[in-house]
Amino acid sequence: MTTIKLHRHALSGHSHRAQLLLSLLGIDATLVDVDLAAGEHKQAEFLAKNALGQVPVLEDGDTVIADSNAILVYLAERYDTSHTWLPTEPLAAAQVQRFLSIAAGQVASGPASARLVNVFGAALDHQRAMTVAHNLLEVLESHLIEREWLVGSHPTLADVANYAYIAHAPEGDVSLANYPNVRAWLARIAALPGFVPMQATAVGLAA
Repeated sequence: MTTIKLHRHALSGHSHRAQLLLSLLGIDATLVDVDLAAGEHKQAEFLAKNALGQVPVLEDGDTVIADSNAILVYLAERYDTSHTWLPTEPLAAAQVQRFLSIAAGQVASGPASARLVNVFGAALDHQRAMTVAHNLLEVLESHLIEREWLVGSHPTLADVANYAYIAHAPEGDVSLANYPNVRAWLARIAALPGFVPMQATAVGLAA
């Protein structure tokens, strides 16, 4: 049987979304920790897997997939025969894609960037990242009125892709206190069979 490997960092939300979907799909995978602090992701061996030098990277036999959202799509297309996580109906598929774009856009520049400043000391505009995060959270709070999931009536890649950095937004000084619908959505994801949490830091957890 082919061994699936996920090259990741335990504090990376991008890595977590891939790990989460693997677990939700019931796929056994070997987690390979990449030492970012030591620059392992910039060494030739890793760059051969992803020339951009970023985690996560998925190895499925001879198949190598870089980019967290690309990994989600690959896993759903390859292993989810029910098409639950990535719908084939055109409108639902487009709506999932919209939220994959949000995960790569507003989430990355908002709560993920704010967290990068606190957790990793990134030289980013913390105040701007917090503003982007709260603007996004206000949109999601409204979107989740009378909705349990971001798209449709069941969880999809949209939920998986956006979960980690929003759940860990307090680590970037972005409080979730004023967003009850968002918190309820996060709780629903955390209650899914096969859910695995991302490692937390001590930063901002009281927010």
